[in-house]
Amino acid sequence: MRPTFSKKDIEKISRVLGVSPKQIDNKYRFIIENNETLQHISLEIYPDIPIGDHIGHLISVYTPTSHLQLHFCTGFIASDLLGEVTFVSECGGRVSGLIVEKGAGCSLYANVEARLLSGDFSTMGPEVMMSGIALSLAEEILPAGLQEP
Repeated sequence: MRPTFSKKDIEKISRVLGVSPKQIDNKYRFIIENNETLQHISLEIYPDIPIGDHIGHLISVYTPTSHLQLHFCTGFIASDLLGEVTFVSECGGRVSGLIVEKGAGCSLYANVEARLLSGDFSTMGPEVMMSGIALSLAEEILPAGLQEP
């Protein structure tokens, strides 16, 4: 089940990121600026668009030095406490996540084994642990049983 990106969803994302979106045709654009670090990024949400032979949600983030995309977004978690929105895509027991921060930061974790999200982080190397911890918030919106070995 994928999110609908209803008006309420967009308002929730807006509240967490601290910026109002502009709706341009079929997309929502959020421009996030950090006046202390002088960083800025743009987040674009394209609900229900053609992606190849299918319809899905596309999430894009533009930074001064990169362009990141998450195809077929299957859910999101907007965390007031962390000041970030985690967009996830799940396919075949693997999870990808694009995390957008209120402070104009972003992170991408791709093709992470879903069971790592609820694993014992103390048994993992730091290079693997980071993705599991970062995406563990999304565990509640993933299909039941996905984290099973």
